[in-house]
Amino acid sequence: MKNKQVFILILVIAFGWSAFGETPEQRDERMEWWREARFGMFIHWGVYSIPAGEWKGEPVKGISEWIQSKGEIPAADYAVLKDQFNPVQYDADEWVRLAKNAGMKYIVITSKHHDGFCLWDSAQTDWDIASTPYKKDLLKPLAEACEKYGVKLCFYHSIMDWKHPDYGLKKPWRGNADNPNPDMDAYTAYMKAQLKELLSNYGNIGVLWFDGEWEKAWTHERSEDLDDYLRAINPSLIINNRVDVGRQGYKGMNKEGDFRGDFGTPEQEIPHTGFPGVDWESCMTMNTSWGYKKSDDQWKSTDALIRNLVDIASKGGNYLLNVGPTAEGLIPAPSVERLQEMGAWMAVNGESIHGTSASTLPELDWGRCTIKRAGKTTTFYLHVFDWPSDGKLVIPGLKPKKAKATMLDGGQKLKGRSTDAGYVIEVDPTAPDVIDSVIVLKVTGT
Repeated sequence: MKNKQVFILILVIAFGWSAFGETPEQRDERMEWWREARFGMFIHWGVYSIPAGEWKGEPVKGISEWIQSKGEIPAADYAVLKDQFNPVQYDADEWVRLAKNAGMKYIVITSKHHDGFCLWDSAQTDWDIASTPYKKDLLKPLAEACEKYGVKLCFYHSIMDWKHPDYGLKKPWRGNADNPNPDMDAYTAYMKAQLKELLSNYGNIGVLWFDGEWEKAWTHERSEDLDDYLRAINPSLIINNRVDVGRQGYKGMNKEGDFRGDFGTPEQEIPHTGFPGVDWESCMTMNTSWGYKKSDDQWKSTDALIRNLVDIASKGGNYLLNVGPTAEGLIPAPSVERLQEMGAWMAVNGESIHGTSASTLPELDWGRCTIKRAGKTTTFYLHVFDWPSDGKLVIPGLKPKKAKATMLDGGQKLKGRSTDAGYVIEVDPTAPDVIDSVIVLKVTGT
């Protein structure tokens, strides 16, 4: 029995859902666009953008989208936000163009966060956009813009729901407070109906990105049932590991066991090494909060964001970078500025990110490496963060018989040679790009 469990675990780690109904080849085909993308936009948006971290004029500790929980705001009091939500400056076309120009290949938006509010007109509830002064579906124009610009639309969806009376874990401030016996079966049916709406009305959805799975009301058995249900609706769908209960906290990867989900979800961190044979994606904020928080000005620099992207790609992962729009529907200016600056870098260096795989080189003290393979040729994209002051870039562990080195930006040819220390490339004394200068090294043969 133990050997069988180990075998199953190996299959799950290597192939995810493949062990439950598709071949490894079919899984690779389904995951192909996501693996090639490497870079996506996370959008946290909802009625929590109105208080923006404050309640009744007082700051509430914690991240913006958790304000109802952190402030223990009764559901009836929190519900007034529905009557105030009117994002008249929302421009879906502008949002998607911003993502596209930044080099992002997919968008994951919070269709429903933990507070249960829905960004679309759901037939299952009036706690949705149709009941606000704005009234219009927020997801439909986003789907149309994604189709227009060739960006994959994906949905974040919370399993936990602070509004629904039948969600299974009671709290005095939640919408289930007055229900003596919350019925988790009834709630699960509600969630399934909403997910069917999302998968049926907005085109071919790329990813369902679940969250809020950690409370005891959600079980592995329920996750298996939900996972099977969703894949029957859309067999090409990609689903993250938070559909199940195996995630190890913010590290995001599954503990040992037979858990559902196509990829791991490290949160606000980049693993020191990647996970060979396993798909994963680091989701991270630009400041500290996911939803818009008016007092949060702890913005990461563009340099740090670009190097995060490179670091993650060099380890075989995806980078899901968050924006938190305002209640009016505007992406904050600091986010826009950083995405535009990232886009300028990606316009030159995007080929060193998109479609690449993890580095096979030893740890590099001067930067990172991403790789592409075609036939007998391996292309090493050498991302140099710390430009060598002596004009000699050493790539340890690499001694090719045939190699060609050029600068990615401009195509300048560079001289190189194999030495006992590795392959050495001669470079100009000044770094072309102070953030990350990329050298292309094409190696033929082993």
